[in-house]
Amino acid sequence: MVLGVSMFILGLILFYSINPVDNENLENIRNTGTFVGLTGIGVAVAGILLFLISRNPQPINENYDMK
Repeated sequence: MVLGVSMFILGLILFYSINPVDNENLENIRNTGTFVGLTGIGVAVAGILLFLISRNPQPINENYDMK
């Protein structure tokens, strides 16, 4: 999850700090920042879901005896 948040912050920095004025290389770097930011969101959400899934659930009481 920490990796996802750092990727998201890096994507924001790359997207907002670069002003491509008729320079295709800078525009490609800015588009890469968008991709890295969106991927970071996905990694963070996956980390949260894995954390929630891996918690120890309550044991299921399986008592099928009929009295």
